[in-house]
Amino acid sequence: MNKTDLIEAVASQMESTKSDATKAVEAVIGSITSGLKTDEKVAITGFGTFQRKIRAARTGMNPATKQPIQIPETTTCAFKPSQNLKDTL
Repeated sequence: MNKTDLIEAVASQMESTKSDATKAVEAVIGSITSGLKTDEKVAITGFGTFQRKIRAARTGMNPATKQPIQIPETTTCAFKPSQNLKDTL
């Protein structure tokens, strides 16, 4: 399922237009994003938890030259599903 499919599913369940569903999906995604920026963690009961993670700096290898390179520290996002979601799947 991609974003377009999600919007269509939300519109169908809400019995509303795709425009309204698009606004709803965008609002949810925007809220999760801003929550991760400020709180580092967003928990949705019955669904799961989004959490900001820091991936440490490490030494990698350039595949073209086989030379070692330094890969800088990066920030990423992790998702841990709730037990309800795991049971549903």
